[in-house]
Amino acid sequence: MASLTKKKVRGHTYWYARECAWVDGKPKIVWQKYLGKADAIVEAMTGKPKVPEPKKTVLAEFGAVAACFDMSQRLKLREIVDRHASKRDQGLSVGTYMELAAINRAVAPTSKRAFGEWFETTALRRLIPAEKQMLTSQRFWDHMGFLNKERIRAIETDLTAHLVKEFKLDLRRLVYDATNFYTYINTRTKSELAQRGNNKQKRNDLRQVSLALMVTEEFHIPLFHALYGGNINDPTSFGSVVDELIERHRAIAGQCERVTLVFDKGNNSDENIQRLDASQLHFVGSLVPSHHPDLLKVPRSKYAPLKGSRFEDVSAYRTSKTVFGQKRTIVVTFNENLFDAQVRGLGWQLQKKRRELRALKYRLARRASGKVTRGRKPTLASVQRQVDRILSWQYHSELFDVDVRERRGHVTLSFNTNTAAVARLHRRQFGKTILFTDNNRWGNERIVAAYRGQYRVEDAFKQMKHPVFVSWKPRFHWTDEKIRVHAFYCVLALTITSLLQRELSRKGFEISIPKMMENLVSITEVATFYPKNQVAGDPVCLTLGEMNRLQKTLYRSLGLKKYRAM
Repeated sequence: MASLTKKKVRGHTYWYARECAWVDGKPKIVWQKYLGKADAIVEAMTGKPKVPEPKKTVLAEFGAVAACFDMSQRLKLREIVDRHASKRDQGLSVGTYMELAAINRAVAPTSKRAFGEWFETTALRRLIPAEKQMLTSQRFWDHMGFLNKERIRAIETDLTAHLVKEFKLDLRRLVYDATNFYTYINTRTKSELAQRGNNKQKRNDLRQVSLALMVTEEFHIPLFHALYGGNINDPTSFGSVVDELIERHRAIAGQCERVTLVFDKGNNSDENIQRLDASQLHFVGSLVPSHHPDLLKVPRSKYAPLKGSRFEDVSAYRTSKTVFGQKRTIVVTFNENLFDAQVRGLGWQLQKKRRELRALKYRLARRASGKVTRGRKPTLASVQRQVDRILSWQYHSELFDVDVRERRGHVTLSFNTNTAAVARLHRRQFGKTILFTDNNRWGNERIVAAYRGQYRVEDAFKQMKHPVFVSWKPRFHWTDEKIRVHAFYCVLALTITSLLQRELSRKGFEISIPKMMENLVSITEVATFYPKNQVAGDPVCLTLGEMNRLQKTLYRSLGLKKYRAM
C-alpha cells in the first residue's frame, strides 16, 4: 500500500509517494515517485499548476528545406556526385556541398559568404549535420575545385539515367533552347565564358554567359545543360551541343522508342538539321516566316480549323517543301489570339517610332531656323544614321517612308507611315507560325501540340531568373571553372523544384513553383527552451508553427512528417 513520506535536504522539505513490501523477510521500498514540494502538490491538486517560463524560442525554416532534401535523396544526388568526385573521408563530401548548394539555390539563394548564417536558421542543421566553419566560402571554393567540365558532364549523365528510371519520365517530346545571364565580371578578367553579346535582359553593357537546356515537355525537368560563351549566337551554340544532345539521347533511348526534340527557329542551320537527320532523334522546329514568302501568300481560305478545345481559334495549312536539303512536312498555323496581340504590339511600336521621328524632325527644324546654334551641325549621313537607329526594329524600315535631304545648307526630314505595307504585314504574316518536322505521319494537332511545348523551357529560364526562388543570382564567381559549377547547382535546384511540382500534380494538386516554395518556406520549426531546473526531462520542446490550409496540403502531399523532430 502506497504512503507519503518526506525528506529534508539542506533545509528544504520534499515529498515522495512510496510503496514498501517484505522481500526475503525484510521490509524494502519497491516503488517510489517524487511529488515535489508541498506548494507544488497543492497547485497540482487545485488544478492550477505553475507553467514554467521559457528562456527563449527559436524559429527555423522547415518546409522548403525538408522537401528539397527529400527530393535530393530520391535523386541520389550526393551519392552520384561523390562517385565521380571522391576525396578523403574528412569533413563534408563534395556531394554534400553540392546538395547544400542546390537546396540553398532553390529555397533562398545567398552568397557563399552568407551561406553558413542561412544554414543555421533552417532544419538542415538536423538533416545534414555540419559545423558552421565547414560552410565558409573558402570551403565551398575548395570543393568546387573537384568538379571540372568532364566530371560535371559525367555526373549529369548518371543523374539523368537515374532520374528517368526513378520518376518514369515521359521522354516522347523533349524541348531545347538557350538563354544568357549577365555578369559583373571586369572587362580585364580572363574568361572564355563571360563575353559581350546580345543580352536578353537588355544588359549589353555587361559581359554574359549563355546556358542551353534540354528539358522534358512535362514540368520542364532538365535532362541536359551546357554552358558556353556569351558571344556565341544560338545556331552556333546549338551546333556545338548537338552531338552531346544525341549522346544524351542514346543514354536514355532505352526508356522510349521514339524521341522528338522541339526547338525554336533561332537554332536553325543546314549543318544542325543535317546532324539531327543522321541521328535517331526526330524533331519539330519552326522557320523564319520572312524566308518563306510563298507559304505566307497562301490564302486563309485554304486553312482548316484544328480539332480540340485547346486549339480554339487556331487553323492550319499543311503542305511539304524542301527545307535544309530534304523534303519536310510543313504546317503553317494561324492563331487569332496571336494575331490580335501582334497587331496591338505593332500599333504601340509605330506610335513610339513616330514620336522619335517627330522629335528628330523638330530638332532639325530648330537648327535650320537658327534657334539652336550650339553643338555639332547635323550632316546628311549623321541624320540618316539616327533614322536607321530609330527604325532598326524588325519590319519598321519597311513601314515608314522617310525622306532625308539637304536644303540650303540644312538637313531636313519628312516621313509618313506606309499604311499599305502595314496592311500587307497584317494580312500575310501576323498570327502565323511556320512549323517543319520529319514526323511525316503525325497529324496537324500533334505537330502543333509538340511545338507548343517550347514554352516549357522558356518557363524554366523564367524560373531561373526569378528574384527569390531557384535564382541564378547572386553569382559571385570570377573563373570559368567556378561559373560552370554555379550553373550546375542552379540546374540541380531547377530539377529538384520541378520534380516537387510534378509530385504535387500527380496527387491532383496544381501549383506554380513560386507559390509552392513561398508556402513551403512559411512552414517553420519552433524550438522552445526551458530552464533545466523548471522542467522534468528534455528542456527543449520542438514543434511546427501553425499552418494554413494550403501549407497543410503541401506538408501531407510531400510526406514531410518523417522529417519532423519528435
